[in-house]
Amino acid sequence: MKRLVVLAPNWLGDAVMALPAIADVRRRSPHAEITVAARPSIAPLFTMVSEVERSLVIDTHLHLRETANELANQGFDTALLLPNSMRAALVVALAGISERWGYRANLRSTLLTRAIARPSGLHQAEYYQQLVHALGFPNGPMEPRITLSPSLRATAAALLQDAGWDGRAPLVALAPGAAYGAAKRWPPERFAALAASLAADGVQSVMIGAAADRLTADEVSCAFQSPSLLTLVGRTDLPTLAGVLATCRALVTNDSGAMHLAAAAGTSVTAVFGPTDERATRPLGDAHQVVTFPVWCRPCMLRECPLDHRCMRGVDAAAVAAAVRRTL
Repeated sequence: MKRLVVLAPNWLGDAVMALPAIADVRRRSPHAEITVAARPSIAPLFTMVSEVERSLVIDTHLHLRETANELANQGFDTALLLPNSMRAALVVALAGISERWGYRANLRSTLLTRAIARPSGLHQAEYYQQLVHALGFPNGPMEPRITLSPSLRATAAALLQDAGWDGRAPLVALAPGAAYGAAKRWPPERFAALAASLAADGVQSVMIGAAADRLTADEVSCAFQSPSLLTLVGRTDLPTLAGVLATCRALVTNDSGAMHLAAAAGTSVTAVFGPTDERATRPLGDAHQVVTFPVWCRPCMLRECPLDHRCMRGVDAAAVAAAVRRTL
């Protein structure tokens, strides 16, 4: 293996959880050139990963043959497929990459040169590490890590100061959105109550998220009604968001990609889990807190709650505030 392309997962959280597996491959193959092919929204993550030489943006809206031709022109001899999709296997096969490795899934085994049986009941990071272990790469630590340059940290600090931070007050980031669906979102008024509780301790809160999270962030702001609540929602690209999170003492979030990005940047995380399973996607490491409310129907994995959303509404702000204070 001289030139390896890793097809990255399609979601930010999954991509972060795949980093330990990529580190395992790098550790065993120090002289291989490793490129990660990823969607435009995910590719910037790998500019902060020391084990990766470069990232290649793959537009999933392109025709299958166009994507394959783009990979074929790079001269890769090996492809590691982290997504389980048939499309991923077809792309690398059409690209003529001689070694094609991945999990046996979705009837694609004949397109792979090494098809590994899928395990079950694992944390997602362990799931990816089990794949590379089966391929002959010994596993190392399971906690994802990214590297932030001084210039990136400075850019993030300047953006926070432009939003109203004085550069001295301790910061806690709030991520009230969730891409998976409304069922994953802790109610906005609870985020507002949490921000008020932290403000009483002299801790300033800053909301983060994508442009799609602005409506939810506005609901938090309306409930809090104080200019001390900063917002960077829709104002950060992925590297700058990582820099902002690294500047904060902690992040409070739903089960989200930001949760894993913050943990990889070394920031303590308090995560509120409702419909999703914390055993499979909790932030990895001893510095983090997971808050849940016990109800019979969780984890249901539904995007929208057909009942009363009790798994999230049952988590009060005081419980989350107590968990955050344990991480500060």
